[in-house]
Amino acid sequence: MKKQSLIKGTLILGVASIFARFLGLFFRIPLQGLIGDEGMGYYQMSYPLYMMFVAVASGIPIAVSKIISEMNAKKDTGGIIYVLRLTLIIMIPIGGIFSMLLLLFSKEIIFGLKWNIKSYYAFTAVAIAPIFVVILGTFRGFFQGLQDMRPTAVSQIIEQIGRVSFGVGLAVMLFPKGIEYAAGGAALGTVIGAIFGTLYLIIKYARIRREIVFGKYKNKGNVMKKIIRVAVPISFGAAVGTVMGLMDSILVPQGLLRAGFNSRNAAIVYGQLTGKAATLANVPMALSIALCSSIVPIISEAFVMNRRLELSKKVEIAIKLSCVISIPSALGLFFMAHPIMNLVFQGDVGGFKILKVLSIAIPFIVLCQSSTALLQAMNRFFEPVLNLLIGCIIKVILTYILVPIPKINIYGAVIGTIVGYVIVCILNMNLLRKDLKMPINYYKVTVKPGYAAAIMIFSVVFTYNYVYNNTVNNTISTMISIVVGITVYAFFIVIFGVFKYSDIMRKVSGKFKH
Repeated sequence: MKKQSLIKGTLILGVASIFARFLGLFFRIPLQGLIGDEGMGYYQMSYPLYMMFVAVASGIPIAVSKIISEMNAKKDTGGIIYVLRLTLIIMIPIGGIFSMLLLLFSKEIIFGLKWNIKSYYAFTAVAIAPIFVVILGTFRGFFQGLQDMRPTAVSQIIEQIGRVSFGVGLAVMLFPKGIEYAAGGAALGTVIGAIFGTLYLIIKYARIRREIVFGKYKNKGNVMKKIIRVAVPISFGAAVGTVMGLMDSILVPQGLLRAGFNSRNAAIVYGQLTGKAATLANVPMALSIALCSSIVPIISEAFVMNRRLELSKKVEIAIKLSCVISIPSALGLFFMAHPIMNLVFQGDVGGFKILKVLSIAIPFIVLCQSSTALLQAMNRFFEPVLNLLIGCIIKVILTYILVPIPKINIYGAVIGTIVGYVIVCILNMNLLRKDLKMPINYYKVTVKPGYAAAIMIFSVVFTYNYVYNNTVNNTISTMISIVVGITVYAFFIVIFGVFKYSDIMRKVSGKFKH
């Protein structure tokens, strides 16, 4: 199986992830129009709990990816299939038990967290998903460990197509019964999408299994220990990160009630934050997630083989890619929040000010994600987890204090997110620079992309205003300004020497060995 370079692997997963996110927007647009901010609030209340499980389960696939990559580097192919089988044996019962507990105690959980009872149907639909999520994630980890990002990319698109088509279809069918039923139907689409993605990867694995001859693996006892040693801290770290979202689903609705909002208005504002602003802010993070997925097996291979020069270069490229992705995304969403919200949600711009403030967090979230992946790929598992825990505690404290203040309300949660991730980012980057002695040229990886992004946003705003004054059409103006912005940014990234055009072409075409 042909391996892919860091940039090529990131591009494959990034393009697929962004395409999947845009499919997700097609899911959100009709859903938003159908059930509104109130229904989105019911849908989103249970979603962080589901993501909490996804985060806990995510450690296993990453561990599989890392271990298989190291086996490949040492030409030890015997254990690859055994690792996959053992992981499935571990994860399938865990997913099943988690689903059963959520279904059995659904009402108790909803009452205990003081959610609106109308979120019950979305909650029970999401509770079915874990069993499929663990299988899907394990097979993705298998292919990523072999440094082939294409199966993961295709499965993401298939998963999203299933989610969009069935989620919207079920929401429309159930809407006459009530908004809460429509929200539940939309949540059930998530499960169906995961089933389709899982089926594709199983078929893909069956084909690969026939093509590749894997030897026998004798040292089976150590594999279980290694999976647990790698997976537990990664899972805990991912869980700490998603605790921010889970705590928001608990603290924000309650804080808004204390700030003077009634139950319905609290659900509406919370829906604007999680269903609209966070959805748009998550689009550029698709590239970040793709980068993290590509980082782990490539950095792990360089680290285990003690190729220090290559390792240092890969670390700098990863940080640079993080800044190239996140800085223009943050500026674009900040200065174009109203037009973009207007474009995506067809005139329903409620929450665009929340998006404007939330966009400030994007560079720090992306750098936090990539630096955590880098550290864990180099066997520094617990330090980034501790850093995430510190950031999470600060986020929770600020959210608890600020949201009940009437003049701040929902923005308190956004401020807490920004401050929490800034602190995590500083701690992680300091660990990379000092403890691991990874020299990072901050001028090249952060300031130069910043220059290019500043020129880009000037051209975007100018283009939008010029076209809008002549057409009075937000859709045309926004689309043209985005195309201009991408073109200008790509041009100045090359002009400022952030990436050399010749290097990009060689790496994308696979001529560079990673």
